[in-house]
Amino acid sequence: MKKNVLIIGAGGVAQVAAFKAAMHNDVLGDIHIASRTLAKCEGIIAGILDKKALKRPGVLAAHQLDALDVAATVALITQTRSQIVINAGSAFLNMSVLKACVETGAAYIDTAIHEEPGKICETPPWYGNYEWKHREACERKGVTAILGAGFDPGVTSIMATWVRKHKLDGIRLIDVLDCNGGDNGKPFATNFNPEINIREVTAPARHWENGAWIETPAMTHKYEFDFPEVGKKNMYLMYHEELESLSTHFPEIERARFWMTFGDAYIQHAKVLENVGMTRIDPVMHNGQEIIPIQFLKTLLPDPGGLAEETKGKACIGDIATGQAKDGSGEKTYYIYNICDHEECFAEVGSQAVSYTTGVPAMIGAAQVLKGNWKQPGVWNMEQLDPDDFMDMLNTQGLPWQVHELDGPVDF
Repeated sequence: MKKNVLIIGAGGVAQVAAFKAAMHNDVLGDIHIASRTLAKCEGIIAGILDKKALKRPGVLAAHQLDALDVAATVALITQTRSQIVINAGSAFLNMSVLKACVETGAAYIDTAIHEEPGKICETPPWYGNYEWKHREACERKGVTAILGAGFDPGVTSIMATWVRKHKLDGIRLIDVLDCNGGDNGKPFATNFNPEINIREVTAPARHWENGAWIETPAMTHKYEFDFPEVGKKNMYLMYHEELESLSTHFPEIERARFWMTFGDAYIQHAKVLENVGMTRIDPVMHNGQEIIPIQFLKTLLPDPGGLAEETKGKACIGDIATGQAKDGSGEKTYYIYNICDHEECFAEVGSQAVSYTTGVPAMIGAAQVLKGNWKQPGVWNMEQLDPDDFMDMLNTQGLPWQVHELDGPVDF
């Protein structure tokens, strides 16, 4: 069977995944890009051809698709004979696309946990509410489904696995640190889909500690951290989905936390928008018409994918993990991270670093499936998979990483 790939979505992440897939079409085969807006798919293809990114001559095709329509998605997977689907669209699509993959037997990869339009960061178990419920169906149909194959979740999860495999016997403490040190010159703009980004920021923070979830009000717990090649930035305690899967699959973890940096102006704008009701997800009446405030806000805000050329600076994302050393030398703490330059990303594939750090791992994940490294049927989070070839490919595909031993556990 030809190893063809269907990429769903036409935003910044899909663009990066498509560019990188084109650079590896000797492994990934025919490349199909599908979205509700055909012109966006065609624009991505035009960019790939303009940069002569195809490794070898091959199929590069655009399709119009409403991926919420399972039957239509099944038909397109069948028509394109795609062996794997990279779901790089909205997180609202996850369950529809996964169901289509189960029906057709195609492997499935996404980059973030499923979201329902009418709910914000639901109560735990988050993966248990949706994705993990499809485990038996995937096993029965021989479908490999890889969840959260972006950077965080994704690379940060498999970084933890690499540390656990090569440095530590287990992880007692883990902190995931996400710093975007880029500047796009806008008074207020989100790093990715505003509807999802703002939901995360305004939701209560949760972290895993001593076998329970600890909840604190949103954006109230901050710490100034000195990030490599970026400098000192305020980072805020938040909830992120990899905390659930890491604490589930690595049961020795005593504490798991997620931190993300935001500037003061961003926090002030977000609070004002929340206070005036613009982040609401329930319908309201406006001039006799029903609208959802956060969707209207998304229309007003800059498209993150359109800010790539203006964005300067670097992103630094990684894990700080503490546990007993494999060599028997006692407890050790390691900081493993990647530094990604916004301008270098734009020069290569026309994106900013946030899209790049999500789209590149999705392509590498697809390559792992098609190379046979990750082929076991079922539903898998990234930390459950063998890390070595994936981590090697990060180094050659624009996301080189480094690991350093720290003096001891973090004190924040």
